[in-house]
Amino acid sequence: MIAIPARYASTRYPGKPLVSLKGPDGDKTLIRRSWEAAMAVKGVDRVVVATDDDRIADHATDFGAEVVMTARECRNGTERCAEVAHHLPGYDIVVNLQGDAPLTPAWFIEDLVAGLEADPEAEIATPVLRCDGRALNGLLADRRAGRVGGTTAVFGGQRQGLYFSKEVVPYTGQTFADEAETPVFHHVGVYAYRPDALAAYPTWEIGPLETLEGLEQLRFLENGRRVLCVEVQAKGRQFWELNNPEDVPRIEAMMAEMFG
Repeated sequence: MIAIPARYASTRYPGKPLVSLKGPDGDKTLIRRSWEAAMAVKGVDRVVVATDDDRIADHATDFGAEVVMTARECRNGTERCAEVAHHLPGYDIVVNLQGDAPLTPAWFIEDLVAGLEADPEAEIATPVLRCDGRALNGLLADRRAGRVGGTTAVFGGQRQGLYFSKEVVPYTGQTFADEAETPVFHHVGVYAYRPDALAAYPTWEIGPLETLEGLEQLRFLENGRRVLCVEVQAKGRQFWELNNPEDVPRIEAMMAEMFG
């Protein structure tokens, strides 16, 4: 099952799920494009939009999505997915495709699920994408401008997550050409959970790292749980999440380039 958590009252970008994105196929909202990305994934039994807002729920129902209403008290998308899994039990793996990631290719999620299935010790898995020079320069430009752009990931030799940050880590101090391979990995905002770990998550206290970074996956690390980082391949596709209003033209340009 794929759950797409979406809330209206975003601190940085209120109403973000209902923002319109212009593509070669016309104008569609962010939440609709994220739902269409989820529907393209092979082998998925169910796709639901998880929200606490009637405006998002009504809009999602209008374009054909199944909606699960969740509590306003959910503090992040993982807690919202945990509530969905409680209402809709029986799935071996629950995928969280966050509602601000409409450019997520289907194979990212397919490879993510396969990676979690192949590693019985991992309780959560998340994709990472090696940055080329253009992607890294975009992350650095956002930080210089004081914007929170993408998240980066650092992991060990067995692909266990060591840290995730809204800063660009690890530090390189180098300049890379647009097409050059870099040592920085962009964290893709998708998660695959085993049900027991997902059910336990809302019962844990929010730790200092999650508080500082505002990254929900750090709660797993702060509670000693193994987070598997699954490297995925871009295959010529560009990837970016919609974090700030400035990201709208960036994503629209990427869609025009890839699908126009």
